[in-house]
Amino acid sequence: MAALLCCVGFAALIVTLLRVLDAMRELRSDVQRWRDETQPLLAELRESVGDARDSMSRAREDLDRFDRVLGSAEAITDAVSGGSRIVRGALATPVIKTVALASGTAQGVRRLRRLERKGIKRGRKAS
Repeated sequence: MAALLCCVGFAALIVTLLRVLDAMRELRSDVQRWRDETQPLLAELRESVGDARDSMSRAREDLDRFDRVLGSAEAITDAVSGGSRIVRGALATPVIKTVALASGTAQGVRRLRRLERKGIKRGRKAS
């Protein structure tokens, strides 16, 4: 009887081990299939990451170049602004004086013309 129980236990162990072996084979084939499916995806992902890295590098270079251009534009703006202040300061007084002189001259000419017209009108009346 003990021998029979040992044989039944041994047979159950063999059946269990065969099922475990089948499960391991199936698991191995699933892992291999997943590996075959994911390797191209991983290669594509690596390529995409490389492309993204290159794009980021170019974007940084463009940003650095834009920063230099912007700095130059700011420097030019400051220089032009300073130059215009200097020109405005240098020309403001002479221009104001010239405008005042022209205005005064125009007023004087108008006054002389009025006096001249009045003199002509008086001269006609006197004759």
